[in-house]
Amino acid sequence: DRVRALGVDVGERRVGVAVSDATGTIASPRDTVEGNEDPGVVADRLAVVAAEEGVEVVVVGLPLGLAGHDTRSTERAREVADALRARDLAVELCDERLTSAQAERTLLEAGRSRKRRRHERDRVAATLILQGWLDARPAARPEDPVDAEDADAP
Repeated sequence: DRVRALGVDVGERRVGVAVSDATGTIASPRDTVEGNEDPGVVADRLAVVAAEEGVEVVVVGLPLGLAGHDTRSTERAREVADALRARDLAVELCDERLTSAQAERTLLEAGRSRKRRRHERDRVAATLILQGWLDARPAARPEDPVDAEDADAP
């Protein structure tokens, strides 16, 4: 089943945010939210966005180290995810290794200035996290048609 989802890239200063379309197929960037406060404050801001967008799940990027171990950034993302769960939001964690680097490359290729890349990187990273999560979900299947003969069977 496809769901409307919010993608989150938790950074030191800013939190990148993306949202899926109503069919749960395409991720699009949203404005960032301030991220340098207590995880509860960040979760409050994200909960407002989730309510505005009518999302069913929040996908939080988990910035694991290259070898798959937790880092300081990983702990921060887990704290924000826990704070979101405490606000009765469904949360899924998604491995986001190299997403910020991929976002930077995408913005460089688009010819963005250094200043503009800094402000857009978090949003693009959140979009990449969410799109990866959406793409990994099984496609919604149409209901199996009911055979007319079977419909009359007891």
